[in-house]
Amino acid sequence: MPRQLSELQAYYAARAAEYDRIYLKPERQADLRAIKRWLPPKFAGARVIEIACGTGYWTQFIAPVAAQLLALDAAAETLAIAKTRVPAGKVDFALGDAYALPPHIGPFDAAFAGFWFSHVPKARRSEFLLGLAACLEPGARVVLLDNRYVEGSSTPLSAQDAEGNSYQTRRLDDGSTHEVLKNFPSEAELQELVAGLGERAAFTAWEYYWAFEYALATH
Repeated sequence: MPRQLSELQAYYAARAAEYDRIYLKPERQADLRAIKRWLPPKFAGARVIEIACGTGYWTQFIAPVAAQLLALDAAAETLAIAKTRVPAGKVDFALGDAYALPPHIGPFDAAFAGFWFSHVPKARRSEFLLGLAACLEPGARVVLLDNRYVEGSSTPLSAQDAEGNSYQTRRLDDGSTHEVLKNFPSEAELQELVAGLGERAAFTAWEYYWAFEYALATH
């Protein structure tokens, strides 16, 4: 496992119990209410794969409308929390590497990745999207949801590497500090990434969050 990925996995394993506090920020509540209305209809009746489901915060809103939902995460600690959020048997949870999805799974006709794409190094963005496409049917809907950088609400950026990836220094309850890769792609970057891979790409922006959706190309 690449060092960058193993460090991120260790961070989220350590953060599992306190992860959902991020959704309690008062200034973000209007956005979150809007997204909770906007997101589920995207997956109505679909066979969905969710990448990096974390504690299942978004899984719980997709599960009631999806025909099938496979939720993967690299950390057993966050998966344990996710499993408590949905009725037994409604979702299949599995440990999985977002860069090495098992070839036998799928095909799915929809995919969701919430607050994962910002942790993908710029050099691996195409690799991730192509790997995801391999387990989807032509025309499948893909939805990415993530953070916008908002001064005063977002954790300040602490570093940038030679490839243009940005980082945040985060402190956990146990006193440990972690340097976490956190990128904030523009709409233009996202559109460029899916050129030739996806169709009908659309970008939606709220004050604190963004969503990018496209249909996997059928040709």
